[in-house]
This record gives sequence, structure tokens and C-alpha cells, in this order.
Amino acid sequence: MPWQQQGGSGGNNSGGPWGSGPGGGSAGNQPPDIEEMIQKGKDRFKQMLPGGMGSKTGLSILVVAALFLWLTTGIYRVDQGERAVELLFGKFASETQAGLHFWFPTPIGSVTTRKVDRTNTISIGFRGAGGSGSMASIRDVSEESLMLTGDQNIIDIDFVVQWRIKNLRDYLFNIREPEGTTKLAAESAIREVIGQTTLEEALSKGRQLVEDKTKSVLQKILDEYRAGIFVAEVKMQKVEPPQPVIDAFNDVQRARQDKDRQQNEADAYRNDIIPKAQGEAARLVQEATAYREQLVKEAEGEAKRFLSVYEAYKTGKKVTIQRLYLERMQDVMKDSEKIIIDNSKGGQGVVPYLPLPEIKKRSDAKGQSEENAEGSR
Repeated sequence: MPWQQQGGSGGNNSGGPWGSGPGGGSAGNQPPDIEEMIQKGKDRFKQMLPGGMGSKTGLSILVVAALFLWLTTGIYRVDQGERAVELLFGKFASETQAGLHFWFPTPIGSVTTRKVDRTNTISIGFRGAGGSGSMASIRDVSEESLMLTGDQNIIDIDFVVQWRIKNLRDYLFNIREPEGTTKLAAESAIREVIGQTTLEEALSKGRQLVEDKTKSVLQKILDEYRAGIFVAEVKMQKVEPPQPVIDAFNDVQRARQDKDRQQNEADAYRNDIIPKAQGEAARLVQEATAYREQLVKEAEGEAKRFLSVYEAYKTGKKVTIQRLYLERMQDVMKDSEKIIIDNSKGGQGVVPYLPLPEIKKRSDAKGQSEENAEGSR
């Protein structure tokens, strides 16, 4: 639209909305013409293209440049610990490892990348809520944590599941919500295991076994779903009776502990008494057996000696009788005091006393002194 002249006609005296009026200002004060600037830009761009803007060569160069820029968007990088899935028109094509790769850009192809070495954690039975400072408060979720044991008791269990991606293709395409599916499968698995476990086992000695069985059952469920998930660990955080009955449960536990203590004391007393009694019985049996053997051997010896004497008696009766008499007299008189009296001269007086036992004692004492003197030398 042409600007209306405010004074005079033509020449340098014409003014405008930014001019200084007639006779004032110069042409350098005129505003830039936008249309003229656009036209000049188009002219310069045409000069840069061989053959001009409308030629086939120019169009070809533009197409090639646009195609090149589009293809460069297909270059992507997979970091360490990651895996990528390449899709062609939305369909799985291949899985790539860490490194620099190329794939058809959008809309022909697409690439989805996930970290496969990261351990993910799912909390079941409780939720962590941000608290004051660096600590976090725990909120219990009873509809997830309350379970029925094998002995018809209710138990409150909080646990966590740690998992990783082991097959990216299955993880992306076989299940819609991997984390939600894993959480539901974990609840189902631990309820199955707790339903076969008593309350006492779940609270104490069977805790590790419950964790191992739950992990095995959960992994089996996810493998059946072809979820592409590896269950690294199942850890129980809190295992206790429900809050409304925990006081009564603690009383029962204390009573059981007293029972176990008394049972242990009784076992210790039994273990002390029984071995002593068994040892005493074994000693008496051995003594009785030895005494029996002794009597049997003595009886057998006496019987053999009697038979030998009897055989000798049958051979020579007089000699045997005299020998038996002398042996018996020797046994009777060997320990008695002996005095010899000689009546050969009509019984007048007593021969000088001959103390045979005293002589024997002196002889024994003399022999002992000689042995001692010999040893001192």
C-alpha cells in the first residue's frame, strides 16, 4: 500500500510515517521494505543452486539432502548394561548389544532400549513414604501382607522382590505391564508357599526355606508367562502375627520358651543320669561275668585235680593214701608252733628246746639283711 504524501510532490521532499516532513531528513531514514528483503533472499538462494531453483538438478539435490538428513536420524547408541530391540513397521526385527548401530528411522523403523543389568525392586505388603529428613516412614498395606498359614493361622508378611530383565523381546511384547504382573505373581507365589507352611516355621526356622520356595514358584510362573524376567531374590522384611493379636501371641511364645527351657533342663539331667546308670550296670555285669568265669574255672580245675588223684589212687592205693595224708598234715602243721620232745630215755625231762619257727624267722631276716647290704654296695 503506497504511503500518502504529506506535503509537496515527488523528490526528496516527500515524507512518510517515519519521515521528518518536508525538507527534513534523508532517504536513509526510510524503514526497510520487508517484501524486497524476502525477494532478495530468494534470488540469492537460486544463485547458489546449479541451474536455478526450478531445474531438475536443484530438486534432486534437495531430495538427496533431505533423504540424507532423514537417514542420519537412524543412528543410535546402546550403552553398557543396555539392550535394544529394532522394530520394522512395528514388528520385531532383531535385538542389539552395546555399541553404535543403525536402523531405519521413523516411520519405517523404531528402536526401544532398556537397561538389562539394573536390579528392580518391588515392595509387597508395605509402601515407603517420604518422611522428615533422610528417613522414610513405612506404610503397611494389610490387603497384601495378611496371609493364611498351613495350620489355619493368620500371619503378616512384608517382603521385597528383586528382578532383572533376561529376555528383552519377551519383556516388551509378551506382557503388558511387567512390574504389575511380577507383583501379582509374587503375591500368588508367597501365598501358595505360606499355605503349606506352619506359623512356627514361617516365624523362625523355616524362614529361609519360605524365601527359596517363593523365589522358585515365582520364577516358574513368570517363565510360563514368557515374561522375560529373572527373579534375583525374594527377601522377607517383616514376619509377625497381625497387630490386634500380637500381645496374645507373645504370651504364647513366652510360654513355649519356658516349656523349651524346662525340656532342655530335663534332657540335660537325663543325659547326666542315664550314662552313669548305664556305666554302673555295665560294671556290675562285667564283675558278675568275671566272677562266674572264675568259679567255673576253679570248679573245672578242682574236678580235674580230683580225677587225677582218683586215677593215681586206682593205680597205687597205699602210696596215694600216704601221699594224701602227708600233704594234708603239711597243710595243717605248716603254720603251727612246733616243739620236739624226745621220750627215748624213759620220758625223763624235756630235750633242750628247739624253736623251729624262730630259727626260720632268723634265717629269713639274715637273708634279707644280706640282700640289702649287697644292694648298697
